[in-house]
Amino acid sequence: MKKSVFILSFLFAMNIYLNAQSLSEAPNFDKYAKANSELASPQQGEKRVVFIGNSITEGWVNMRPDFFTANNYIGRGIGGQTSPQLLLRFRQDVVDLQPTAVIINIGTNDIAENTGKYNPVYTFDNIKSMAEIAKANGIKVILSSVLPVGEYPWRTEIKNVPQTIDALNANIKAYAEANGFDYIDYNIEMRDANGAMIEGYGSDGVHPTIRGYEVMEVIAKKVIDKVIE
Repeated sequence: MKKSVFILSFLFAMNIYLNAQSLSEAPNFDKYAKANSELASPQQGEKRVVFIGNSITEGWVNMRPDFFTANNYIGRGIGGQTSPQLLLRFRQDVVDLQPTAVIINIGTNDIAENTGKYNPVYTFDNIKSMAEIAKANGIKVILSSVLPVGEYPWRTEIKNVPQTIDALNANIKAYAEANGFDYIDYNIEMRDANGAMIEGYGSDGVHPTIRGYEVMEVIAKKVIDKVIE
């Protein structure tokens, strides 16, 4: 079963790669290749947790490194990435690290059309494929919401961003509930009345400040502790 799920997911990922719309869709396997190779296998009883995502995850590790080191969390975020890119590097940057659990946070750059026109079904399918690969490899799945955004500074022509994010988050949450996965809802705690990020929680309305990450840490750790206990 595990083998068949991986083969199907791999073929799906290769189809994404071969039909990439631009070089910007390259998964950047080199980003964490050295760090991954230097990471020893988990010791008996060790409960390793991987966070995979985009610049929000990458920035989290850079701005709040103690949160990760103190909790045996591993950050594998790459700025600007979209869901197909995460799917392509999911084995290397998650499965091969043998974590107890993975937190998947992706979707905002899909909506911002970083690698092509936003297709909600395509993005959601990529998230589901990552969850299925993790489950097939005995990794506990924690899905998380896309953070609130009122407008993308680099793509101001994209309208109705909060509503689009809400629709994707509703699908992710429903999928998590239907499949017994845990769900971290950053969005509900970080949004203002208009669905944008609360002032002070974000540096540009998209990327969290230290204060924003502190809020996320409280929310995330509560869910993670329950999952890996």
